[in-house]
Amino acid sequence: MITDQLILHSKEGKRTYAKDKNSESPKRSIVKSISWRAIGTLDTILIAWFVTGTLSLAFSIGVIELVTKMVLYFFHERVWNTINWGK
Repeated sequence: MITDQLILHSKEGKRTYAKDKNSESPKRSIVKSISWRAIGTLDTILIAWFVTGTLSLAFSIGVIELVTKMVLYFFHERVWNTINWGK
């Protein structure tokens, strides 16, 4: 599967490939996803620490939130993959 290239067709029907300047590489998407998840979890830990006053409890909440949000996101994407609206 080509994700960061456009397939162009010539008049002869031959395929040529060109870099899609509007698309990002899968590696960049992965790094962005990890960094966004880290920021979200840090935010949860800080809020939990502020609310509870206990850093160890805040980290426990942060770890649980990290795992549950990744699982929820996976299923959210799978459901949206079945919806044809906007495709």
